[in-house]
Amino acid sequence: MPALKRFATVALSVSLLAGGAAALAPTASAASSDCSTYDQGAEVDGNGINFRTGHSTSYKSKGLVYNKDQLALYCKSGSWYKAKLTKRSKGGLPAGTYGWIRQDMIKFHLAG
Repeated sequence: MPALKRFATVALSVSLLAGGAAALAPTASAASSDCSTYDQGAEVDGNGINFRTGHSTSYKSKGLVYNKDQLALYCKSGSWYKAKLTKRSKGGLPAGTYGWIRQDMIKFHLAG
């Protein structure tokens, strides 16, 4: 093990043993573990809705989606859905763009 890496490991271990805290970013699997899996079609129910980078209003908007823009829903976290645009949005976002949208801004397609 290189000396610098060994030093960093020892320093973190000593800090934790002394009551320090480490702020570690969640892994990809940990970040998505609170999502229920979906595979359902839907459309936007409203105009000028933010299509966000994450599942709350504190995340940046990727752009706006509009009434009847087509979505494929993949994941739910709380009242937010991770979705993919199946066609270019009326706001100009390309088909295949992933984003998050609130449940009350979606009209679900019925299966069958």
